Amino acid sequence: MAAPTAAPDRPAPAGPLEPAPILKRIRWGGTKLGTLLGKELGEGNDWAESWEIADHGDDQTVVTAGRYAGWPLGRLVKERPRELFGRHATKPDGSPRTQFPLLIKFLDAADTLSVQVHPNDAQAVRYDPQENGKTEAWVIVDAEPGASLYAGLKPGTDAEALRSASEAGTVADLLHKFEVRAGDCVFIPAGTVHAIGAGVVLAEIQQSSDLTFRLYDWGYLDPQGNPREIHLDDSIACTDFDRGPVDPVSPRPLPGPSERSERLVEGEYFVIDRHQAREAFPLPGDDRFRVVMTLVGSATLTGGPEPIALRPGKTVLVPAECEPLTVEPGPEGVTVLDSYLPD
Repeated sequence: MAAPTAAPDRPAPAGPLEPAPILKRIRWGGTKLGTLLGKELGEGNDWAESWEIADHGDDQTVVTAGRYAGWPLGRLVKERPRELFGRHATKPDGSPRTQFPLLIKFLDAADTLSVQVHPNDAQAVRYDPQENGKTEAWVIVDAEPGASLYAGLKPGTDAEALRSASEAGTVADLLHKFEVRAGDCVFIPAGTVHAIGAGVVLAEIQQSSDLTFRLYDWGYLDPQGNPREIHLDDSIACTDFDRGPVDPVSPRPLPGPSERSERLVEGEYFVIDRHQAREAFPLPGDDRFRVVMTLVGSATLTGGPEPIALRPGKTVLVPAECEPLTVEPGPEGVTVLDSYLPD
C-alpha cells in the first residue's frame, strides 16, 4: 500500500508589516511630524498629515520589508485576505472585504483647521458610491499650552442657526470648545461638527474615507488669494443636530496585557486600546489584525522574523495570521495604541 502523500507545508506567517507612510502637505501643517515623530520631511513647514496605514484609491501605503516588500496594502487585501484579516475576512453581511477598513494617520496642526463635518455610511454613498462614512477618533500626542479642540454643537443649535452663523462668520459661537493635553482621546462619530485647533499633534484612527465637508474656514485664503469653497448645504445635511457637545472620553481600565491597559474607544467601526508599560507584555493574538502605533518612549517588538524598533511615530500592522509577538519596552517605558475591528 502506497504511503499517503504529505500535504504541502503551509507557509510560515509573514510577521508584522511595516508600511511606508504617505506624507501630505496642507496649509495648516508644520514640522512636528519630523521633530516629534521622526518622519523624514522635505523642505517647507506645512507637513500636515502622515498616512500610516492607507488603502484609499491611489493612496496606498507600501510594505517596506519581508515577504511582501513592495506590496501596496490594497494588494494584500485582495490576494491575502485570510492572512491579513482572519475572522474579519468577510464583512458582517457576509461579503468579502475589498478594502482595508481603517485609515490611520498622524496630524500636525500648526494652524487651526476648517470647521468640518463628515457623512455617515448611508450619506457617503450618495456622494460617491465608492466611499465610506467617516467616524474617527483622535488621541493627542502633543499639545501646546492652551491648545484647543472644537467638537459638537452647543445645546439648542439647529440647522437654521448653524447656516446663519456660517454665513455671518460666527460659527465659533455655536461650537463646543475645550483645551486638550497629551493623552486625551476624543471620539468623533460621523455627523459631528468639529475642528482641530492650532498647536495640536494627534493620532487619528478612522474609517477608510476622505469625504469632508467644510462648514466654515475662518477667513482663510488659498495660494491665489481666494476663499476656499464652503460646502454649506452638504455640511448642514450631514450634521447630527442631536449629538450636542463632545468631550474627551474617560478611559476604562482593562485587565491586561500591560501594566496599564485601558480601553479608549469601543464603537461600531473600531476599538482602540492603550498600553503603557515598563515591563515586557504580549500583544493579543485573536485571529484579527491589529495596528500598533507608538506614541511615547521606545520598545522592541519581538517574535517575528526580525525585531522591530518601536519609537514615537512608528506604526506596525500586525496581520491576523502572525506568530505571537511581545513588546519589550526600553528603560523609559513605552505607550502604544492598539487598534482593531470589533467582534
